[in-house]
Amino acid sequence: MSKRKSKHPIDKTSSSVQQAMTGLVLATSLVAMPALAAETTGAERSYHISGGTLSHALSQFAGNAGIMLSADARLTDGKTSQGLDGEFTVEQGLQKLLVGTGLNYTVTAGDAVAIKVAEPGSDAASTLPAVNVIGNAAYDATDPYNPDYKLSNALTATKTDTPIMETPFSVQVVSKQVLQDRQAVTIDKALDYVSGVVQGGFNQQTSDGFMIRGFQTTNYYRDGVLMPISFALANTKRETANLESIEVLKGPGSLLYGRAEPGGLVNITTKQPLSTPYYSLQQQFGSYNFYRTSIDATGPISKDETLLYRANLSYENSGSLRDFVNANKVFFAPVVKWNISARTQASFELEYQHFNTVQDIGIPPIVNRPASVSRNLNLVKPFNNNWNGDSVLGSFGWSHEFNDNWKIVNKYMTQHIDIDNAHTSFVTFQPVLADGSLNIRTVSFPRQRNENYFSTLNLIGKIKHANITQDLLFGFDYFNVRNMADINNQPDALLHTNLFNPVYRNSTPIYDPANQFTFSQTQSWYGLYFQDQISLPYGVHVMGGLRYDNASMRDNVSGMDSPGEDRINPRGGILWQPVNWLSVYGSYTENFGVSNASYNADGHSLPPQTAQQWETGIKTEFLDGKLRSTLAYFDLKQQNLPMPVPGTFYYRALGSAETRGIEFDTTGEVLPGWNIIAAYTYMPYAKITKDLGLEYDDNGNPIGTNTGNQGNRLFAAPSNFGSLWNTYEIQSAELKGLKFGAGIVGVGQRQGNPENTYQVPGYVTVNLMASYQTKVGRSKVTTQLNADNILDKTYFVGTNSANQIQFGAPLTIMGSVRVEF
Repeated sequence: MSKRKSKHPIDKTSSSVQQAMTGLVLATSLVAMPALAAETTGAERSYHISGGTLSHALSQFAGNAGIMLSADARLTDGKTSQGLDGEFTVEQGLQKLLVGTGLNYTVTAGDAVAIKVAEPGSDAASTLPAVNVIGNAAYDATDPYNPDYKLSNALTATKTDTPIMETPFSVQVVSKQVLQDRQAVTIDKALDYVSGVVQGGFNQQTSDGFMIRGFQTTNYYRDGVLMPISFALANTKRETANLESIEVLKGPGSLLYGRAEPGGLVNITTKQPLSTPYYSLQQQFGSYNFYRTSIDATGPISKDETLLYRANLSYENSGSLRDFVNANKVFFAPVVKWNISARTQASFELEYQHFNTVQDIGIPPIVNRPASVSRNLNLVKPFNNNWNGDSVLGSFGWSHEFNDNWKIVNKYMTQHIDIDNAHTSFVTFQPVLADGSLNIRTVSFPRQRNENYFSTLNLIGKIKHANITQDLLFGFDYFNVRNMADINNQPDALLHTNLFNPVYRNSTPIYDPANQFTFSQTQSWYGLYFQDQISLPYGVHVMGGLRYDNASMRDNVSGMDSPGEDRINPRGGILWQPVNWLSVYGSYTENFGVSNASYNADGHSLPPQTAQQWETGIKTEFLDGKLRSTLAYFDLKQQNLPMPVPGTFYYRALGSAETRGIEFDTTGEVLPGWNIIAAYTYMPYAKITKDLGLEYDDNGNPIGTNTGNQGNRLFAAPSNFGSLWNTYEIQSAELKGLKFGAGIVGVGQRQGNPENTYQVPGYVTVNLMASYQTKVGRSKVTTQLNADNILDKTYFVGTNSANQIQFGAPLTIMGSVRVEF
């Protein structure tokens, strides 16, 4: 699109403007944001201004808008702007360009605008909430005071900052304000209101786990980088203190992320340094002796703002509704950003987390339902199931813009998780008899290590041909994960007990060193990928891409290397946006799945799991773009699930499964002050479509095969589940800052295991919140109270696919006091 020429000769070069205005007298106070003159506020215009120096961005904006803009060079020197892309009024454009600069604007006469210093604590552009805009324009999601539920753009689906309305896949974003309103201290709580996602209850509650579109997912991604759970479960639940937002891409994501689970991926976006100082201190307290303190601080290190920092710190000490279960966690995440030039940046990140937690083994089923016992009953004392460890993550990244259209981005990251505790173990149930008798087996993990190494390089470019625009992505990534654990699976490490009259150990089991062995495995893969997003006339957007992956696995104990695996996977989609508020799309994706850790009779690992998905849907944005909805239909198939070979300890890649369903999500502002999130999933088909089972004689010897679990419903995959959450902040001046919220979460009945021998009942929980924000001097103070499961319903969040069922939390209260300045 050609740029409109300025009406004023002074706008032709920003340097002449700056020199001419060096004598400008800067105002040091600003009572209210002035409205622009009537002739400049009427129409929106299209702007395509790339990020860079603030003076250059303001000069381009003035020329396009047809206004006279003046700024002292001393104000803009060393400052950068994120740029502008989309439809804006002049007022909206100026606010967005000045976010994070500590500057504001004022109208001097007619259509003349002067840039000036914003008074600390005022409602200036540096501290104003993000501006709601229409069409392609992105919200400023990084503004600490941004109250929006709906964010317009997402990175996860394309690795480019693409409007969700132009993305031919289902992707949902949980904003920072949602995290705050829900007081979401764990990822699973934050995802209660995203369709297609239900809690999993995996890994004895020591790590995050979800069911997405019917398939189990125990990994998450941090700023696009895989954070895998290790073989020995050497992990803990992700801390949310430094989260900016959470993005959920439904369906396979292999094209951009390599080996992944087919149901979808959860990508957390971390907080990054800002040039405007911001500080926050929050104290949370709640039921079951829950206490959590968190600190967020950001701002410039150097006077010229070339060096910026951000630091997040949290400490949690908590109990549980479950006997003997507690947690003690420390988290520290500093980031330093170096603005080498207007087009070149580098960042250094560190995350340290210490965790001292106790596993929750849940309860077993009796016959075809969870055992009818008290919610607090725990069959194991923490003599042998403490998890005491440390996680250290380091990251370095840099980016450089060659010009307004091309840039290169590189990132390297490493993570090390260590657990070194003789009392670390994993506990499992053996089948329960009708009278409640059962044996509990303990497997010891006295030492565990998990090392992850990741590097990625992306070249991103934009090419314009008349009315056609191409957004190109060329990428390379490398991932290496090393898992090691000492394991003692002593046969006599059993405890005989009874559900209704439990017997507990009084000391840690004694393990014979002769039974101890070491597991050590290295997996690595690299990928090359290409993606092309083409914007055509008449609102047509076409996307296509290919990825090549090469993966290998090594058993470090035996020294045996598995044959390398390579694969090419395509992804494509088309979206038609005939008007700003409507998009219709369809897509096809193939997936290069996780490696199979099992081995065949030749001693080689099984081929990787694969998947394919067809998806079609409709996206809408109503109420001037403030409310976005997505309705999607998906058909997802997975192959190469490992199945046992009769009479041996080996496996064959035979299993397959399929899910089909409809998802609906809506997020945004219905009326001024009234925000809403609604989600619903109808998944009538979620079945194991191929399986291999064994038949035994009366003495327990295998004598043949059968179709196993073929035709059974996938475990933990309900047919119906949905949620609704909404908040309303009173808009009248007298009660401004008072907010109320309410929501429900409903999940239908689920199968407890692949054999479908027992079921987990459905449930509905009701949640409430209230908060009040006021100004105390230059600080904002927010007091908040959340009450979850206010009807105190007994329910179960999920199972581990075998016989361990996890209770959901009863009525839980959490209070908070947050001070921001």
